[in-house]
Amino acid sequence: MTAQESTTHFGYEQIPTGEKAGRVRGVFDSVAGNYDLMNDLMSGGMHRLWKRFTLAKTGLRPGDRALDVAGGTADLTAGMCRQVGDTGLVCLTDINAAMLDQGRRRLVNDAIVGNVTLAQANAECLPFADDSFHCITIGFGLRNVTDKDAALASMYRALKPGGRLLILEFSKPALKLIEPLYEFHLFKVLPMLGRYVAKDAPSYQYLAESIRMHPDQETLRDMMTAAGLEDSHYFNLTGGIVALHIGYKY
Repeated sequence: MTAQESTTHFGYEQIPTGEKAGRVRGVFDSVAGNYDLMNDLMSGGMHRLWKRFTLAKTGLRPGDRALDVAGGTADLTAGMCRQVGDTGLVCLTDINAAMLDQGRRRLVNDAIVGNVTLAQANAECLPFADDSFHCITIGFGLRNVTDKDAALASMYRALKPGGRLLILEFSKPALKLIEPLYEFHLFKVLPMLGRYVAKDAPSYQYLAESIRMHPDQETLRDMMTAAGLEDSHYFNLTGGIVALHIGYKY
């Protein structure tokens, strides 16, 4: 790496910016098969409640169009498909083919096939026309994006006027009391689960570090405002361990 090359973080490690997407892809290639099981174990099932809260904030109606960015195993996609109904459309995207395959299996198993499309796509340069979607969601994916500002700009561009962006992501605990327990969970429990359940401790060590490196609630809100989103605000969930950010395109 030359002095002129830009760098970014991969967990706590500084790497050339151009390498991050490939490194993240390797992590999710490894964890895709156990992703849903590990989510349940890591969150004690709480991720289902966080996603249910997110779905309650989409504002979607029958016939609307929605986009689930970095949608992985399609939890949010499935919920939005039910909201938009047979006359609507939801597009599931993920940069990782293995995760997208898991999402496809989930949708087929749930008999959701008529009002959904899938596309392998990078959140930083979404392959959709301007003003395409009434709602865009990204759940637990933004922290893995190399250029978060580019991703926010890309999602803003694809929103219809009056549409909303929902970002569900791990954040900073709002209660100091829970910080030691949270740190223990991130850096002791998570890698241990990765080692013994998923047989992949390093990937889960990265996921723990990526959570710690993600912008806090106020910083992300300001980034959304800088991308053009208006009335950007957030809800702390489970004491701020997770936050749902919402912004609008007017």
